[in-house]
Amino acid sequence: MSLRVYNTLTRQKEEFKTVVPGQVAMYLCGPTVYKPSHIGHMVGPVIFDTIKRFLAYSAYKVKFVINITDVDDKLIVKAAEKGTTVDALAKEMTQDYFDNLKTMGVDSVDIFPYATEHIQEMQDIIATLIKKDFAYPLDGDVYFNVPKDKDYGKLSHRNIEEMMAGTRVEATDRKRNPADFALWKAAKPGEPSWESPWGPGRPGWHIECSAMSRKHLGDTIDIHGGGLDLMFPHHENELAQSECCTGKTFSRYWLHNGLMQAGKTSGKVGGGHSREGDLAESQQEQEAGKIAGSKGAASVKELFKVHHPETVRFFLLATHYRSPIDFSDDNLLQTGKSLEGFYRLFETYEHITKQSFYALKASTTRAGSVELKGEPAAYFQELADYRTRFLDSMDDDFNTGGAVGTLFELRKTLNAFINDQKLEGAGASNTAAVAALTTGLTLLRELSLLLGVFRDPIAKAAAADDGFSNELMQLVLDLRAEARKSKNWPLSDMIRDRLTALKVVVEDRPDGARWKRG
Repeated sequence: MSLRVYNTLTRQKEEFKTVVPGQVAMYLCGPTVYKPSHIGHMVGPVIFDTIKRFLAYSAYKVKFVINITDVDDKLIVKAAEKGTTVDALAKEMTQDYFDNLKTMGVDSVDIFPYATEHIQEMQDIIATLIKKDFAYPLDGDVYFNVPKDKDYGKLSHRNIEEMMAGTRVEATDRKRNPADFALWKAAKPGEPSWESPWGPGRPGWHIECSAMSRKHLGDTIDIHGGGLDLMFPHHENELAQSECCTGKTFSRYWLHNGLMQAGKTSGKVGGGHSREGDLAESQQEQEAGKIAGSKGAASVKELFKVHHPETVRFFLLATHYRSPIDFSDDNLLQTGKSLEGFYRLFETYEHITKQSFYALKASTTRAGSVELKGEPAAYFQELADYRTRFLDSMDDDFNTGGAVGTLFELRKTLNAFINDQKLEGAGASNTAAVAALTTGLTLLRELSLLLGVFRDPIAKAAAADDGFSNELMQLVLDLRAEARKSKNWPLSDMIRDRLTALKVVVEDRPDGARWKRG
């Protein structure tokens, strides 16, 4: 299957064809850095980091840019509230954002351009728009002349009257049209400002992304990403000013991720992932309880104290990126429990082979994918089918939800193979079967790395590092085994109950009992 993506501009899936064959220029709208990052700020970066991973795996050379808005009304207000400078607040919150991206495994971004470092590029675009009569200066401000752009509204598919009815517009009687938006804002006392041909001032929000995208990716890019809530007015205005400036297509494909909403349930992780029945874009904008200033908006670092970052990343990818994400502690806990089955599989593999799942060398390219041939033929055919289904899901508009579902099925097959071949018991010496298992785990690692999960071992509790806990638990397990052998059921039950109370899980296997913290 060739790669197809859903383009918000055309409202349909299209075959993916880049401006330069084999290369992808991808831009994602980043945060306005005026407060600590919350979970909503992580959605886009995780999704588009995964998209880059898959595109690179598919032999594309990808340049990925996320901007940092470090001058804005919100920053000015928040800095005044905190009694600090805009620059100091922006630097502090930018570092917080970077820290959280690293924790979430988002490390594929090539450039993080800052708005304040691209003022000249913004002024160049504004000057061109004025020259072409798509913008006009007014008492130190500069406004985009919306009615002059005959294509305005083609992204959001709204006419000017609809836009005005549903959007708060800057209040001024001086503008030629109420829908005209600011490209440059005249300086106000105490606010950051830069010199310009129209007087001292600062840029409007929308012009920032046009300038940074153009500077680092060119006049026409391949993918422009962002949350659905940015489609209008931000992306609509960004598109209009960019195309009126250059006369060229701004972005070939517009990809919008669904909004984070505070929900009760999102369905079983690894279950169905059909897009049928998803909220329509306009309805989703209206009904999604966007995680912003209230429920669920706590610092993402606080979230990491309760839920492991790998659990959070897996949760964000468990549905199709265009679907709304139902955020709740219950759903995150459910995701965490679903991952325990993978961790147990990795432990079992290490017990059988004495090598770590995380040390398996997985291919980073589709062409170099692990060879799936051997005996038993039915097992290898299953592996090949899972690989095809996983890649078909990703080729179908980056359907990570479908890909996640395939990983769960692959895990089930690998566990069944271990049991069928008795690899934890009498079959442990069957080198061919162990090699076949290794091939299956290598495939699992290859596919999971495309989602950015199972990259490194989950850290174990420090208390067990010195081996004392293991030795002590082995003594308890030996006592338990002796009690069961001598049919001392009261002692056996007492040991079981006390271990359960301590949240210690004991697994009885053919080669002996094993334990772990629940």
